[in-house]
Amino acid sequence: MGSHYRGTPGEVRALSAFINLMRAADALEASGERRLDRHGLTTSQFGVLEALLHLGPLCQGELAGKLLRSGGSVTAVVAGLEKRGLVKRERAGQDKRFVTVTLTKSGRTLIERVFPGHAKAIAARLAALSGEEQQTLRALCRKLGRAAAKD
Repeated sequence: MGSHYRGTPGEVRALSAFINLMRAADALEASGERRLDRHGLTTSQFGVLEALLHLGPLCQGELAGKLLRSGGSVTAVVAGLEKRGLVKRERAGQDKRFVTVTLTKSGRTLIERVFPGHAKAIAARLAALSGEEQQTLRALCRKLGRAAAKD
C-alpha cells in the first residue's frame, strides 16, 4: 500500500516509496532479530561481534561509526558483551579516553559459528531479487543514505 496523502505527485510518490522501503527494512530486521535471538544476541551485539571479527580490534568510537550508533549506545552494548565474556576492553596507553575492544576466544567462537548461517539467511531473503536488482538496490540505498546524511 502506498501513501493516502493528497499532496503533489512528487510527494505522494516519495512517501509511497518511503513506506515500502521502511516496511521491507522492518520485515528483514524482524527476521534477523528472530534468528539472532536463538543465539542469545541482539542486532547491536551481533554488529559489534561481526565488526570485530572482520576488522579486528577497534576503539569504541570506531565501532560506533561502523555501526552507525551513538558512542553511548555502543558503550552499553560492549559492556554487556564484556560481562558475558565475549569481548574485552583495554585502555590504550597514556590516553585513557581511547578504549580498544577485542574479541575473546569465546566471542570469536560464537560469531564464527553464527555468522555463516546469518549470511546465508540474508542471501535467501534477498534472493527475491535478481543479482542485478540486488546491485541496483545497493546503489540506490547508498545514494539515498548519502543524501540523507547531508541533513
